[in-house]
Amino acid sequence: MDASGEYYIVIDSDKCDGCEDCAKKCPKSVLEAVKMMVDIEERCLISVKEEYRNKLRYVCAQCMPEKTKPPCVATCEKNAIEWIWKSSR
Repeated sequence: MDASGEYYIVIDSDKCDGCEDCAKKCPKSVLEAVKMMVDIEERCLISVKEEYRNKLRYVCAQCMPEKTKPPCVATCEKNAIEWIWKSSR
């Protein structure tokens, strides 16, 4: 979630396998693969880079979903990533 509370990138840890396809498609390099504990096992998952977490509104502005899916969402074959823009709902 960004600092405004209106923009979110949600990663479903049950679906994400850390393939990095979404990270490669991101024009601003906002996403990265990281190792983290999920339940009781360490897994590689996609995450928003720390330096962008409070700035999604600005950094991701060119990809704000209005009529089409953002590149990171559109490229994920497992539907593990969702981009939520509360002001559009």
